[in-house]
Amino acid sequence: MTETTTNSGDSGTPAGVGLSESAVAKLSGLIAAEGGADQMLRITVNGGGCSGFTYAFDFDDSANDDDHTFETDGVKVVVDAASLEFIDGAVLNYVESLGGSHFTLENPNATSSCGCGSSFSVY
Repeated sequence: MTETTTNSGDSGTPAGVGLSESAVAKLSGLIAAEGGADQMLRITVNGGGCSGFTYAFDFDDSANDDDHTFETDGVKVVVDAASLEFIDGAVLNYVESLGGSHFTLENPNATSSCGCGSSFSVY
């Protein structure tokens, strides 16, 4: 069962996974370069990394039966049910700084992360 929730970006607390304005702007450009309107950002949580779990980001053009789809300003994010348990309420942000540009997932469920920032723990 695929569920779609629309996040307005102005609602205070996101339902599922939200996107910041900067993430929407960057993803819109990346999705257009990847092939257009059918593309969604898939976020997956995998076991591994020095803190226990890592995030994976890919583009996908279809949702599976156990996926939840969240939409912010026309950009869709798809998350499988198992991964959603670890990132429910998170907000994806795109940061540009002198050190480089990157996406960050502000995850309220993470209790710690590693020094390099590529893995997290929920225990």
